[in-house]
Amino acid sequence: MRELSRWRRRRSSGRALASVGIAALLVATAACGGDDGDDGGDREAGAVVDTSDQGDPVEGGEIVVGLEAETNSWLPGNANFGNPGYNVAFAIYDPLMKRSPDGEVKPYLAESMEPNDDFSVWTLTLREGVQFHDDTPLNAQALKTIWDEYLVAPGSNLAANLAEVSSVEVVDDLTVTYNLVEPNAAFPDLLTDPAGWPFSPTAAAQFGDDAASNPVGTGPFEFVSWQRDSQLVVEKNENYWQEGLPYLDKITFRPIPDEDTRLASLESGDIDAMQSLRQSTVARARDIQGVDNYEFLGNNSGGSNINTGKPPFDDVRVRQAMALALDQEALIEVLGGTGLTPASTQFFSPEDPYYSEKAAEAWPDHDPERAQELYDEYKNDPARSDGKPVGSDISFTYTCPPDPSLNELSQLYQSFWGALGMQVSLEQVEQAAYTQQAVARDYEAGCTRHGGSRDPYFVFTRAFTPGVPNVTEFQDPEIDRNLDILRTTTDVDERKAAVEAISIVLAEQVPITLTGGTLTVIAVREAVKNVDGWVFPDGSEGNGVPEGTAMWGHVWLAE
Repeated sequence: MRELSRWRRRRSSGRALASVGIAALLVATAACGGDDGDDGGDREAGAVVDTSDQGDPVEGGEIVVGLEAETNSWLPGNANFGNPGYNVAFAIYDPLMKRSPDGEVKPYLAESMEPNDDFSVWTLTLREGVQFHDDTPLNAQALKTIWDEYLVAPGSNLAANLAEVSSVEVVDDLTVTYNLVEPNAAFPDLLTDPAGWPFSPTAAAQFGDDAASNPVGTGPFEFVSWQRDSQLVVEKNENYWQEGLPYLDKITFRPIPDEDTRLASLESGDIDAMQSLRQSTVARARDIQGVDNYEFLGNNSGGSNINTGKPPFDDVRVRQAMALALDQEALIEVLGGTGLTPASTQFFSPEDPYYSEKAAEAWPDHDPERAQELYDEYKNDPARSDGKPVGSDISFTYTCPPDPSLNELSQLYQSFWGALGMQVSLEQVEQAAYTQQAVARDYEAGCTRHGGSRDPYFVFTRAFTPGVPNVTEFQDPEIDRNLDILRTTTDVDERKAAVEAISIVLAEQVPITLTGGTLTVIAVREAVKNVDGWVFPDGSEGNGVPEGTAMWGHVWLAE
């Protein structure tokens, strides 16, 4: 397995990698290497660059973190958490499970997680003495209430993905069982995300409709206030269950959608930290003096969603023409990622164990002549699905957040597709609103990010099975068949073959287009330490800053 040290910057550490357990056999789609780089000063693309000396932990102080977007809500089941929202969530909530550098899904807030013989029942045991911020206990009954009354309740945006759980049952005060409709060897991975972020059911009931604006978790920081589109403030949880954490007294999270403004705010000292998934920002952040950059290249890739539920995108010829018309290298260059990131051909980066050379070969390369043939074939088909007269060009709107680099990217898409005869209008929508629009499938085509550091079963289930968040509305029997394989086995070769088969379907049917791998960054003033150095409660190493998200409870501010 190739190591990721040239893509993911991590400070030097003597901590050993976590031992491999059953979840590691699943070869989850996270970073595969743990080689901490000491290469100094090399600013070439993809190189490991030293961060400042970390020193010893310091208690106290406060920081301001700039985020690329606002989040619509802070209650799991109600919120559309993106990368910015995860940063806030990991300050307020503790995940039941987290991922180690070698991909193992391990207990974090949970004490243990064990399956029965066929993976149809999973038993989770909580840690003793953990309390929510409202001083109510985190116990088995709380987990069941959260699950039954919020996570799978009508209207929850998690309900469709959690339908595989037939029931959550209380065994004793600290133990629950998740009883699955069908065996699922990847189930623990589900609890690394919002479904595994316990919140106080007492507080949620008390706040009612306002619960989404008053989050109460078990995390290292307690919610203080939220001024939408301005700032969210959290303060130290004095009764936190992990002794010695958090180090900071206060964090203010500020949504700053404009990349230039966020970067300038860091450089001027108006903020202390920022996250970004924009390649041009990653490159520019490297050149700011007095700033440490914690970069990560996982399975996140830029690209477009195509709403296959709306004509003419229900016709594969149109989608293939759109993909074949694109010059990925030109798109990457516009994003400022030239030399930073590789072109994408699938949901998994070349460093991931699920990467497939066959899928890479199947992905539609830039071929404008073939694209024109397919487009003309559809345009002149009397049975064309959009019902327009034979010979008339198709027209649609391409939607993207109002970022300068994304605006330039959208114009290049417009140019490539316009060369075929497609009439493309460009629309800019703020990211939080655009996320809601996409979830509602109220769009035609638009920019997005694909993939993630998840087990492939969940990556593909969420993207290409019925319900939210399948924003492309694309489904395929071959995908379903191979999802069944991923669900029922821990055999590495069988799982790789299933992922390859799904990746080839996507290459042939193109419900999405891909640009290049997304190199993410959390850039901080040098006084902000230990950004990627979080550890599990047992002291073993965590997986750093995947996709620009940090465990802020482990961060300190140097004196």
